Amino acid sequence: MIALSLAEIAEIVGGQSYDIPDPSVQVTGSVVIDSRLVAPGSLFAAFAGEHVDGHDYARVAYEAGAVAVLAARPVGVPAIVVDDVQGALGALAREVVRRLGTDVVALTGSSGKTSTKDLIAQVLQRHAPTVYTPGSLNNEIGLPLTALTATAETRHLVLEMGARGIGHIRYLTGLTPPRIGLVLNVGTAHIGEFGGREQIAEAKGELVEGLPTDGCAVLNADDPLVRAMAPRTKARVLLFGEAEDADVRAENVRLTDAGQPSFRLHTPSGCSDVTLRLYGEHHVSNALAAAAVAHELGMSADEIARALSEAGTLSRWRMEVTERPDGVTVVNDAYNANPESMRAALRALAAMGKGRRTWAVLGPMAELGDESLAEHDAVGRLAVRLNVSKLVAVGDREASWLQLGAYNEGSWGEESVHVSDAQAAVDLLRSELRPGDVVLVKASRSIGLERVALALLDGGVEGEVAAR
Repeated sequence: MIALSLAEIAEIVGGQSYDIPDPSVQVTGSVVIDSRLVAPGSLFAAFAGEHVDGHDYARVAYEAGAVAVLAARPVGVPAIVVDDVQGALGALAREVVRRLGTDVVALTGSSGKTSTKDLIAQVLQRHAPTVYTPGSLNNEIGLPLTALTATAETRHLVLEMGARGIGHIRYLTGLTPPRIGLVLNVGTAHIGEFGGREQIAEAKGELVEGLPTDGCAVLNADDPLVRAMAPRTKARVLLFGEAEDADVRAENVRLTDAGQPSFRLHTPSGCSDVTLRLYGEHHVSNALAAAAVAHELGMSADEIARALSEAGTLSRWRMEVTERPDGVTVVNDAYNANPESMRAALRALAAMGKGRRTWAVLGPMAELGDESLAEHDAVGRLAVRLNVSKLVAVGDREASWLQLGAYNEGSWGEESVHVSDAQAAVDLLRSELRPGDVVLVKASRSIGLERVALALLDGGVEGEVAAR
């Protein structure tokens, strides 16, 4: 974070100083919410969670080098006390971003946010110093923590924004007002919470409503619900996609033998060829979104194409492809799942597995509400249509729906199997995998199915899998 005195911070957040002998002392390190991450010069923000209260670790943080604690009550060490720690954290982030004057790029969407954010970050880093959301810390706490890592050298601040309901993205844009707002898609992720795709579109569109008149709304021309957001913004609109009228578009899209997308990139400033290191045709849309943002920030088509072609995966368990010594390829895409990302992963598996035996180890997709049965059934059916060799459905009710969809689509019988948990899936795979097989592992985060992939790669974590 930029250096600020405790007196400045107290004024910014509207807090009261307690046990601070010298208000002119500056915070020169990071702002953290985990006392284990404290370093000399840090500010420790104490949150009261369900199981742990950060206030109980205030002295530990101070003794580890924190200059002070941002807290909801006096804690016996130097502290700035506020009524609402979350609100104070947001206010601090808003002021730091205002002082820095960096270009803020915010993005949202039902699927692909983190992968696209990682692409944008890697492309923009070629252009100027860039700070971006680590992993998927895209909520009201993670976003300001990311913004507070920016320094005076930061030119681009790339922030992923998630939403669990109407008003959430509006709140986040108020913390770190973006100049560029990107909406990737409107799908069915969290549809059980929102009630329908129209409500999801209403929430995602809050991002473009918050843009200034001199800003830029980057919208997916291939998604009708995203394209329809154009009248909701005062900013200039830049379309990306495969549609003919897209400002940034892809032509001649094809997949390499390894399943990596290749295409001709068209931008208003020129054209260039791209071959991604990522797997699956769905990454073409993500790459075009990143290219549109980079174009808006002044990069040439050749610069963008080179950066995209060299970009990799920054966040764990998102189409992580690893080949074992025996030739088995493990695709760990187990960080999260929704119907759109599940279909994309299955198509990627089919492309990667041409001429090889393919396994889809799939678990439940959470937060689908009344759509859950139909969506799980549809995914099981798609696995059959794509000629996936074997489906392993892991879990309880939702897994049985996956298997039922596969059975009803193709009468698979022994080609689909329902197992109770991750350990059972590991046991099955270890007994039946053959050299050259390709295994996709994917489910919502709550089931922890990444442990199946880790067990297949490590070979020595059965106890860890079983203990989950």
